[in-house]
Amino acid sequence: MITRQEWQEVCDWAWDLVRNIGVVVRDEEFSQVEVADLGLGELPVTGLQILTLVSTQWVGAKLLILRPHQFFPQHRHPPSPTEDYPGKEEIFRGQWGEVYLYVPGEPTPDPKGNPPRHRRAHCTVWHEVNLSPGDQYRCPPDTWHWFQAGPEGAVVWSFSSKVTDAEDVFLDPEITRQTIIRD
Repeated sequence: MITRQEWQEVCDWAWDLVRNIGVVVRDEEFSQVEVADLGLGELPVTGLQILTLVSTQWVGAKLLILRPHQFFPQHRHPPSPTEDYPGKEEIFRGQWGEVYLYVPGEPTPDPKGNPPRHRRAHCTVWHEVNLSPGDQYRCPPDTWHWFQAGPEGAVVWSFSSKVTDAEDVFLDPEITRQTIIRD
């Protein structure tokens, strides 16, 4: 849960960062910035700012905006229980800064990512993929993954099949996907 003032400050920060790094966005898109605090009340450490640019029945395009060292917990995009949909496939592409993405595979010996101590037990995949500007990675549907920004923060493109974020499954049982803003 975050306050309306915290939410506004984070939206303003995310918007300013996106514009300052040269991504062309229209003023009316500002209202599409989402603050995902995951119900944890620790947004500077755990969470994500998202600018959704396209979300249709078939495709999604977003900017994932992270503060320095901000961590987004391990999750997957499961198949739909009611329709023939295997889950969201996602392509991550670095735009600015550096992101450490973790997926199934051989664990990286000295990972750069360092989840908050109280969330670390809920990180079970440790194969590191570094996403710097221009680097990209395809994450198949229903694949566990998590990520963390580098020391400057980061902006990453997310291109995907249809957006199903409300159905994401998180390993950490304390997480709720819906952001609650209190006045």
